[in-house]
Formats: sequence, structure tokens, C-alpha cells
Amino acid sequence: MVDVLSFTTALTVAADLGVTVIPCRWRDERAAALAAQHRATLAVGRAQVGPGQLVSLSPATIRAAGGLRRLVLPSPNGSTIARRLAETGATVIGVSLRNASAAAAWAARHAGDTAPVAVVAAGERWRSDDSLRPAVEDLWGAGAFIHHLAALGVEGLSPEAELAAAAYRHIASDVRRALFDCASGRELAGYGYPEDVEIAAEVDVSDVVPVLTDEAFHPVTRDS
Repeated sequence: MVDVLSFTTALTVAADLGVTVIPCRWRDERAAALAAQHRATLAVGRAQVGPGQLVSLSPATIRAAGGLRRLVLPSPNGSTIARRLAETGATVIGVSLRNASAAAAWAARHAGDTAPVAVVAAGERWRSDDSLRPAVEDLWGAGAFIHHLAALGVEGLSPEAELAAAAYRHIASDVRRALFDCASGRELAGYGYPEDVEIAAEVDVSDVVPVLTDEAFHPVTRDS
């Protein structure tokens, strides 16, 4: 699943640090209870972060934190999608622009020649009324993953998958500019979080793949 701004980008930053991430659908006392149950750090809302004190969904805060081992990451969007996919029996991995190549290599090896690979782009909601809106950054993230699958010789792409890959290739030469220009990037930067967009634009810097097993994302290498 792909949620570039910012769930799966935060997930891959945590995975690079060897952190186990427990996705949580809620941002209330149930999240705190889950953190207590797993003896984990609870990520708070971005606006609740104090200087050097707390971790949030912001990838920058995860990167700056020290001593993290387990992290409960509330996200009504990314965490909910990941949990619901896992409930179907699917193997769920977190994909961002940071690890698209590694994730494609891992998925191609584990899927083999017959298992289907479904790519779920999370999408977004407008803050004004919580209605659904397109999130082109997730289309690009999905497209990057699919582009690398195709480069590995994976065949049988759907027309939708081919379109996503083409959309990624269209902006691949200047991903940073595209992310800052899209609606989600403008929104994040406007709220004072441009560093999160910068981190999301770190294309293929990570060889780590977060795999959801036993209700938590565990970091594995692309070759494991």
C-alpha cells in the first residue's frame, strides 16, 4: 500500500532505523492503550510535537528521534488501509518513493510467477469537509513501484497499472518539484512541514521494506 504524504514515507524512515511500527486506526485513548500494550512510543499529531520531545506522523520527527524500538503510528488513512488489507489474508508491505525499487524486488521474489500483486494508492481527504480527493502523489508512488516491477520482467500489468507507471515516469526527472507543487505537498508545506515533503522526495534511497506481520510492520531487506 502507498500513502506518500505521509504514512508510508514515515513507515520507511522508521524501517531504515530498525523500528517496528504498529499501525493504529484511531487517534484517541485506544491508540494510547495500544502503545501501552506493546511498550511502544505513541506518535502524536503533528501540531502536538514539542521541540525534541515527541514523535508524530511527520517523517522528520521519526528521523530525529533517538532510541525508538517500537512505534504506534495512528493514521485514519494509511493505518486503516493496511489493517483492512491484512484482514483479507494478504501480505501487506509499505511502499513510498523512498523504497519503491526495493519493495518491487521483494514483491517480485515473494509473489513468484502466479500470485497477484495488488497496489493500493491511499488517496486523501479535503480538510474542509473530509470528502475524498485525488492524491496524485500516491499515484506516483504506486507508479514507481509498478515501473520497477516491470523493469524486473513482471508481466500482465493492468491498464490502470500501466497508467500509474506512465504517470510516475512523467515526473521522475524532477520528483521534488512535483511533490511540492501537488495539492498535498502545498498543504503540508503551508502548514509548516516542508521537510516532510523533502523526505518523501528521497527517491529509492532505502533498501528496506516494511512487512506487516503479527499486527506490526517489521523491516526486512530487499533480498530477504
